Amino acid sequence: MGSLPHIVEDCMGVLQLFSDGTVFRSQNINFKNPVVHDNSVLFKDYLFDEKLNLHLRMYKPTSTKSNCNNLIIPIIVFIHGGGFCVGSRTWPSSHNCCVRLASGLGALVVAPDYRLAPEHRLPAAMDDIVSAVRWVQKQRQGVSESGGDAWLSGTLDFDRVFIVGDSSGGNIAHHLAVRFGSAEKDPTRMRVRGYLLLAPFFGGEVRTKSEEGPSEELLNLEILDR
Repeated sequence: MGSLPHIVEDCMGVLQLFSDGTVFRSQNINFKNPVVHDNSVLFKDYLFDEKLNLHLRMYKPTSTKSNCNNLIIPIIVFIHGGGFCVGSRTWPSSHNCCVRLASGLGALVVAPDYRLAPEHRLPAAMDDIVSAVRWVQKQRQGVSESGGDAWLSGTLDFDRVFIVGDSSGGNIAHHLAVRFGSAEKDPTRMRVRGYLLLAPFFGGEVRTKSEEGPSEELLNLEILDR
């Protein structure tokens, strides 16, 4: 009689990998920071991949200088981090960041979820974010043809798109730049004006100086704000 499965990898109890290959994901996570509900920003969830049941969340400022001047606002695609293994658009860390981006920059923020490892090996995450960006592109066509969703019509500039990735999301953003940069130009697609990688995570065999510490322990919101 074989031994019972035991934990071989444990990510703070949020994610546990067992010796038989099974994975446990906790649905009861005690987040230190609450979800921010800011009246300056509205948000709405969309299903962008029905087959894989993947959703994204859109954040739209209720009032911007651009709106006052009847101008259109840019689009920011925000890719959450989490070591490719954890994270979601609904987590406070991601949600609150997107609220702040939408309010502070006067932009529509799109935060897609993607399939996570170890259940889904890379490049599944990259493929899902590409799919999310393509979905947004299709909304442009729907708006021009039939008016589309009110959230996506009238005030959005599909030619001013910026992709922002945090940690492992920065790695995904890098791969998106490679994919989109090498693709043939298509005038019907929205234009990505730039990519911003926030503390991007890239794997390697040797630790970098910052990974050896103690810089990570010294980081705080005040430093990041500066």
